[in-house]
Amino acid sequence: MSGASCNGILGVPITFLDKYSPDQFEIIGLAAGNIRGLAGIASSTGKDEPYIDGKLRYGRSFIRRKM
Repeated sequence: MSGASCNGILGVPITFLDKYSPDQFEIIGLAAGNIRGLAGIASSTGKDEPYIDGKLRYGRSFIRRKM
């Protein structure tokens, strides 16, 4: 993952942690299953789970590139 092309908060697969560089990214939060508010990002669907097109997807880590 190129730090130059990543701005803002990104939702990445949990496997990202295998290659995580604390000098390049900070972990903002997690979303997996029914974890109300842990990610700190409001749902536009009103559901507590990470849904895409109405289907529950894999959990995500939220990261942000350090400036």
